[in-house]
Parts: sequence; structure tokens; C-alpha cells
Amino acid sequence: MRLALAQLYVEEASVDANTERALDAIAAAADRGADLVCLPELFNVGFFAFDAYQRSAEALHGSTLTAVSDAAVEHDVAVLAGSIVEDLGASMEEPSGGTADISKPADSGLANTSVLFDADGERRLVYRKHHLFGYESAEARLLTSGETLPTADLLGFTVGVTTCYDLRFPELYRDLIDSGVDLVLVPSAWPYPRVEHWQVLPRARAIENLAYVAAVNGSGEFEDAELLGRSTVYDPWGNVLASTDDRPDLVFADVDPDRVDSVREEFPALGDRR
Repeated sequence: MRLALAQLYVEEASVDANTERALDAIAAAADRGADLVCLPELFNVGFFAFDAYQRSAEALHGSTLTAVSDAAVEHDVAVLAGSIVEDLGASMEEPSGGTADISKPADSGLANTSVLFDADGERRLVYRKHHLFGYESAEARLLTSGETLPTADLLGFTVGVTTCYDLRFPELYRDLIDSGVDLVLVPSAWPYPRVEHWQVLPRARAIENLAYVAAVNGSGEFEDAELLGRSTVYDPWGNVLASTDDRPDLVFADVDPDRVDSVREEFPALGDRR
């Protein structure tokens, strides 16, 4: 599978412009042979645009995710729309005939929600961020934590999703591995100055779980933060397959589920857990 990380320039609270950049990136990645394109955390509004969360919140069948689903179909490519501010109450009111959500939302509130679409535009996975960042951030006050940890079989992989701050909680990744996951996608909005943390944590999650980890970050400046980019794909040994700097970019890597099997057979550390 050819994986593309779309490190987008994210403009604070500019939903239409950010969404257009995301759609352009999906098209460009597909033209270069991508089978799966991953977008960053809160790519349409910007993580640090807290004042815009409420007014930009959408249902799963809202305009942003509909546009991404349509792009997946148009360009025959799977897409992780990771993530938007989801209006949980509105998602509960999805019109009949919509794609069933495999993880039911709460009755109300907002969530940091990633959606994996296949190349037919069908929702295959809905993940709501479990660990909400509280330190000098309004995320924990404004949003509701997710409670489920879904997986999806896609293009030969069993795929799981976590979001940004989730990287600091390795037990979440153990649960994914126990569910058969061999590729973890991590949409993020990781800011300066924590470059070392961004480079170490996803690599550690790959090494300890003998799985691919693809961490896609954004690019751009907000009033109180600047995203550090450096989107990276790690193989099951923790080797860097592809990476970039802090500017907008597309990062490509070829990943193979058989590689996970061979590494786990060569180094069966997961079988020594106690």
C-alpha cells in the first residue's frame, strides 16, 4: 500500500480554505499513486482555534466529511479525515440511508473525531480522541472524550487510529495491538517546542508494538502556537521510512502487512508480555 501523509497548512478558523487545501492534497496524492491519504488533526478549523470550535462543529454527515468522502470516490483513494470537531447531537440525527456509524456517539456535546473512508466513500472507522489535552489548553473543557477504540480492515492492513496527545498513553496502543492492528494512523496538531517528544513517542509506539505508525501533523502558526510539522512514517522496527520538515508537504511511504508479520516472527517480543 502506498501511504500519503498530507501535512497541510492550517489557517486558524478558516474552514472553507482549509477544506479546499485538504481536497487539493487528496487529489495530488492520488495522482502520485497513493492508496490511502491521511489528513492532520482538526485540519479544517485548527486545533488552537478554540473560539471557533462550537460554530465550526459538524455532524458526521456534515459538509466537510461529505466533501472528503466525495473526494475519496472521485480519486479512487481511501482517506483518513483526521479530524474535525464533531457535533455529537447532530450526528445522532443522521438522515436515514446514511452509512452506519460503528461507534455510537454521546447524545450531545462536541468531540475531536477522525473518520476513515474507503475508496468507495464509505465510513469504515470513526475514532473520537480519548485523551484530551488539558495543560494550557481548552480542549478538555470544550470537548467530550471518546470511549471506543474501533479498527478497520483496509487494503490488507488492520488499521487503528489515535490522535496527537494519545501518543503519551502506550496502553491505548496495546489495546489496538490486541485487536489485531498492524498500522496505526495518528493525526496530530503537535506544536513547537516539543520536537523531541514528537520524534520519540510515535517511534516508541512502533518499536514496542512491532507495527507501522504513521504520524501526520499540520503546518502553520496560531496566536499562541506554531505547528512543527515533521510528519513521519515509522516501520515495525521504528525505522523512519519517510519524513519532512515543518512546511506543507506530502509524505509518501510504501507499507506492507507482510513486513509486520516477518518482524514479529523474527522478534516475537509481544509473546513475552506478562
